[in-house]
Amino acid sequence: MLKGYGAVILDGAWLTLQLALSSMVLAIVLGLIGVSLRLSPIRWLAWLGDLYSTVIRGIPDLVLILLIFYGGQDLLNRVAPMLGFDDYIDLNPLAAGIGTLGFIFGAYLSETFRGAFMAIPKGQAEAGMAYGMSSFQVFFRVLVPQMIRLAIPGFTNNWLVLTKATALISVVGLQDMMFKAKQAADATREPFTFFLAVAAMYLVITSVSLLILRQLEKRYSVGVRAADL
Repeated sequence: MLKGYGAVILDGAWLTLQLALSSMVLAIVLGLIGVSLRLSPIRWLAWLGDLYSTVIRGIPDLVLILLIFYGGQDLLNRVAPMLGFDDYIDLNPLAAGIGTLGFIFGAYLSETFRGAFMAIPKGQAEAGMAYGMSSFQVFFRVLVPQMIRLAIPGFTNNWLVLTKATALISVVGLQDMMFKAKQAADATREPFTFFLAVAAMYLVITSVSLLILRQLEKRYSVGVRAADL
C-alpha cells in the first residue's frame, strides 16, 4: 500500500514523537516560569510574564518558527566571531524545533497554569501555613497537586495542538513524518495515499495521548469525587 515507504514514514513518526515530547517538557518548564512571573507581587516581573504570554500567543506559529530558525541562526553567526568562533554554525533542525515549539507553548501553558492556580481557594495555602508548613512545602504539597488536577483539561488541549504543530517543523528541513511523506508523495506521485497515512498516525498519537491523560485526570480527581458523594 505504501510502496515500500512504510518503514521510512514510521522512522519519521518516531522523530515526530521525540520532537513533541521534548518540546512539551520544555514548554512545561517555561510555563511554570511564566506563571511564576505573572503571579509575582513584584510588578515588573508580572509585566514581563504578561508580555511573554501575550506576544507569543499573538504571533502565528509558522512565523515564529521561521523567525527563530533563520533569524536565530543569522544572529548566532554574527555573534560567534566576536567570541572567537570563526566557523559557520548550522543549527540542528531538531534542536531548533524543540526550542521553538517549547518557547511557543510555554506561553500557552503559563496561561493554563495561571488559571489553575487562581482557581485554588486562598484558604488552602493559609491552612498549610497554619499547620506550620514552609512556603516551599505549601507550594509543592498543597498547591501543585491541586493545580495539576485543574490544569489537566487545558494541558490536554495544548498537548494535542502541539502534536499537530510538529508538522510545521518540516519547513526547516527536519525529516519528520511529514517530511518523509512529502518525499514519498513526490517520488510516487500519490500524495493522497501518504498524507492519509500520516493523518492516521497523528490520530493514533492523539488517541493514545487522550487515554493516558484521562487516566491521569481520574487519578488526581479520586479524592475530590469521593468527597462529593
